[in-house]
Amino acid sequence: MNLLYESESFAVMHVLANETGEAAPVSQTPTLERHGFEIVDKRSGKEVYLDGSWAEMFQMHIQAWQQNTPTQEEVEDTLERYTGLAQQPVVVH
Repeated sequence: MNLLYESESFAVMHVLANETGEAAPVSQTPTLERHGFEIVDKRSGKEVYLDGSWAEMFQMHIQAWQQNTPTQEEVEDTLERYTGLAQQPVVVH
Protein backbone atom coordinates (compact mmCIF):
# COMPACT_ATOMS: atom_id res chain seq x y z
CA MET A 1 0.00 0.00 0.00
CA ASN A 2 1.39 3.39 -1.00
CA LEU A 3 0.17 6.65 0.52
CA LEU A 4 -0.45 9.04 -2.39
CA TYR A 5 -2.06 12.00 -0.66
CA GLU A 6 -2.82 13.13 2.87
CA SER A 7 -4.37 16.27 4.27
CA GLU A 8 -6.53 17.20 7.26
CA SER A 9 -9.60 16.04 5.31
CA PHE A 10 -8.48 13.11 3.14
CA ALA A 11 -6.03 10.26 2.75
CA VAL A 12 -5.55 8.36 -0.53
CA MET A 13 -3.74 5.03 -0.76
CA HIS A 14 -2.82 2.97 -3.82
CA VAL A 15 -3.49 -0.63 -2.86
CA LEU A 16 -1.43 -3.25 -4.64
CA ALA A 17 -3.40 -6.41 -4.03
CA ASN A 18 -0.60 -8.95 -4.43
CA GLU A 19 2.30 -6.87 -3.14
CA THR A 20 4.46 -8.87 -0.74
CA GLY A 21 7.78 -7.06 -0.97
CA GLU A 22 9.44 -10.09 -2.53
CA ALA A 23 9.36 -11.88 -5.85
CA ALA A 24 6.15 -13.80 -6.36
CA PRO A 25 6.60 -17.56 -6.75
CA VAL A 26 5.76 -19.09 -10.08
CA SER A 27 2.36 -20.70 -9.77
CA GLN A 28 0.38 -23.08 -11.93
CA THR A 29 -2.82 -21.28 -10.90
CA PRO A 30 -3.28 -17.87 -12.53
CA THR A 31 -4.09 -15.05 -10.14
CA LEU A 32 -6.03 -11.91 -10.90
CA GLU A 33 -4.10 -8.74 -10.18
CA ARG A 34 -6.59 -6.29 -8.62
CA HIS A 35 -5.07 -2.96 -7.81
CA GLY A 36 -7.22 -0.17 -6.46
CA PHE A 37 -7.40 3.04 -4.51
CA GLU A 38 -8.70 3.63 -1.02
CA ILE A 39 -9.98 7.13 -0.28
CA VAL A 40 -10.58 8.00 3.37
CA ASP A 41 -12.76 10.98 4.24
CA LYS A 42 -11.40 11.92 7.66
CA ARG A 43 -14.28 14.36 8.24
CA SER A 44 -16.98 11.68 8.05
CA GLY A 45 -14.86 8.72 9.19
CA LYS A 46 -15.81 6.76 6.05
CA GLU A 47 -13.81 5.21 3.23
CA VAL A 48 -14.39 4.01 -0.28
CA TYR A 49 -12.36 1.44 -2.20
CA LEU A 50 -12.16 1.94 -5.96
CA ASP A 51 -11.27 -0.95 -8.24
CA GLY A 52 -12.05 -1.96 -11.78
CA SER A 53 -13.39 0.84 -13.97
CA TRP A 54 -13.65 3.21 -10.97
CA ALA A 55 -9.93 2.74 -10.29
CA GLU A 56 -9.10 3.29 -13.96
CA MET A 57 -11.07 6.55 -13.95
CA PHE A 58 -9.34 7.69 -10.74
CA GLN A 59 -5.94 6.75 -12.25
CA MET A 60 -6.70 9.17 -15.09
CA HIS A 61 -7.17 11.96 -12.52
CA ILE A 62 -3.81 11.09 -10.96
CA GLN A 63 -2.08 11.16 -14.34
CA ALA A 64 -3.63 14.56 -15.12
CA TRP A 65 -2.46 15.85 -11.72
CA GLN A 66 1.09 14.70 -12.51
CA GLN A 67 1.07 16.74 -15.72
CA ASN A 68 -0.78 19.83 -14.44
CA THR A 69 -0.03 20.32 -10.77
CA PRO A 70 -3.41 21.09 -9.18
CA THR A 71 -4.10 23.18 -6.12
CA GLN A 72 -5.03 21.42 -2.90
CA GLU A 73 -8.58 22.71 -3.36
CA GLU A 74 -8.83 21.11 -6.83
CA VAL A 75 -7.57 17.78 -5.50
CA GLU A 76 -9.95 17.81 -2.57
CA ASP A 77 -12.92 18.80 -4.77
CA THR A 78 -12.23 15.71 -6.88
CA LEU A 79 -11.81 13.47 -3.82
CA GLU A 80 -15.06 14.78 -2.37
CA ARG A 81 -16.92 13.61 -5.48
CA TYR A 82 -15.63 10.07 -4.91
CA THR A 83 -16.32 10.05 -1.18
CA GLY A 84 -19.99 10.54 -1.97
CA LEU A 85 -19.81 6.77 -2.67
CA ALA A 86 -18.35 6.06 0.78
CA GLN A 87 -20.54 3.91 2.97
CA GLN A 88 -17.93 1.91 4.84
CA PRO A 89 -16.87 3.30 8.23
CA VAL A 90 -13.12 3.40 8.79
CA VAL A 91 -12.11 0.54 11.09
CA VAL A 92 -8.60 0.00 12.42
CA HIS A 93 -7.67 -3.69 12.68
